[in-house]
Amino acid sequence: EAGLDNKKRDYLPSDKQFLVTRNVPCIRRARQMEYTEDDSETQIKDEIDDGEDWMFTHSTRGLEKLNVEDIPDLDDMPDIDDIPDMDDQVQEEEDPSVVPRDSNDKVLQVRTYDVFITYDKYYQTPRIWLFGYDEERRPLTSAQVFEDVSPDYVKKTVTIETHPHLSLSLASIHPCKHAEVMKKIIERMGDGQPAGVDEEGGIRVDQYLVIFLKFMSSVIPTIDYDHTISA
Repeated sequence: EAGLDNKKRDYLPSDKQFLVTRNVPCIRRARQMEYTEDDSETQIKDEIDDGEDWMFTHSTRGLEKLNVEDIPDLDDMPDIDDIPDMDDQVQEEEDPSVVPRDSNDKVLQVRTYDVFITYDKYYQTPRIWLFGYDEERRPLTSAQVFEDVSPDYVKKTVTIETHPHLSLSLASIHPCKHAEVMKKIIERMGDGQPAGVDEEGGIRVDQYLVIFLKFMSSVIPTIDYDHTISA
């Protein structure tokens, strides 16, 4: 989307300042997620402060079966008209955190999010922003949004800041360590070898975004924005 005229960045296309996916379901709260000892941790060395490292927890959650080679080329993807409607395939299970619309209505109401992705020029990485709604489509408070963030990151990696292209204060996942974490994830996926290297010497942008979204799912595990690859 283009965003506000007075907040446009000249290094981005005028009509494509950021990406947004709306009405993304969020059925459970983050505290309901169970983590095990099998969830890996990735330690990132702080290049500025030699005495401090940054720990990325649950770094392999959702990535165990993901390889760059498994991400299809855009040319190989089916026509969108041939893709079956997801709603026709999903069977919803009853969840205590879901509020039914009324006793006679089988449609369940859940929290939803508008998920924004901007480009952070300083860190040269994508950055995610969240705007949430409750079961009645009322905007969530900051405290309610933090209920859907992994406790390891609340008010540390995830804070409330001003969206760069809109006059809104939203929850944002700070990108200061994105590049280091992404590099380590890609190296781990390739067993230490350059992963998904194409003729130009790097992974494609669409491959990077798929991996990035999987990485972000460790921070916001209950916001179901990623339907690209089954975890």
